[in-house]
Amino acid sequence: MKLFIIGVGYTAGRLIATQRSAFDSISGTVRSAEKRAQLGALDIDLFDGGAALSETLARAATAEVILISAPPGPAGDDVLGAFAATIAGGAARRVIYLSTIGVYGDHGGAWIDEDTAPQPELDRTASRLAVERRWRELLGDRLAVLRLAGIYGPGRNALVELRRGRARRIVKRGQVFNRIHADDIARAIMGAIVREHGGLWNICDDEPAPPQDVIAYAADLMGMAPPPEQPFESAELSPMARSFYASNRRVRNIRMKQELGVALAYPTYRAGLDALWRAGEGRE
Repeated sequence: MKLFIIGVGYTAGRLIATQRSAFDSISGTVRSAEKRAQLGALDIDLFDGGAALSETLARAATAEVILISAPPGPAGDDVLGAFAATIAGGAARRVIYLSTIGVYGDHGGAWIDEDTAPQPELDRTASRLAVERRWRELLGDRLAVLRLAGIYGPGRNALVELRRGRARRIVKRGQVFNRIHADDIARAIMGAIVREHGGLWNICDDEPAPPQDVIAYAADLMGMAPPPEQPFESAELSPMARSFYASNRRVRNIRMKQELGVALAYPTYRAGLDALWRAGEGRE
């Protein structure tokens, strides 16, 4: 099975690291020499994602599975502009678009699922939804949309942030977030690949939880005192960081389990952090 990845970043890297044997060949695009160097050990063919070169398009046209992991930018979606015609007319039987649960907007902490109508409140989540819909128009049932919760995993987690002195416990009353371990995302991608039809799925853990609880649990694992709590209202946050707190919801993942056959290895943040700590994350 030939896989072509548009935007080989953190999540796609975990797919390659954990599911490499499922593919006969893997190729993809990157935008920087630094990223290319970081991915050098993964044994994949890399192309310049900043330009729709003929060789890049040819590889995309012949891939059996395409994973789109690059988000739209402020000026629009470069991937649609460069690859839409090639992918629509190409050989891929499954195209997987990695989106975000942010498209649902704020629901005041209520439970939602894939039947909940999106109501994006930010420009970046509205762009995501627009791109989802455009790919659906182009590809129909060949498309699988995976709406991801907050991503964590090796090298990107509360243990690492605490060790680096960057973790904060911001408290906003009633606020919860869903999360998802990157290796569980890889399992969901594989489920979408082997499924006969495309569709839409929320990819998240079983337990939406307050962000300050995650930091406190990680600190306990490390045997250190957690950072002091900071009220959200008075915390110094960048506009981007503050925007994440604008939406409060609990996201169900029942369809992910039933239709994609995903058995979460890390169904809660505690399970994920326990495994990461055992693996040496956050240690000196």
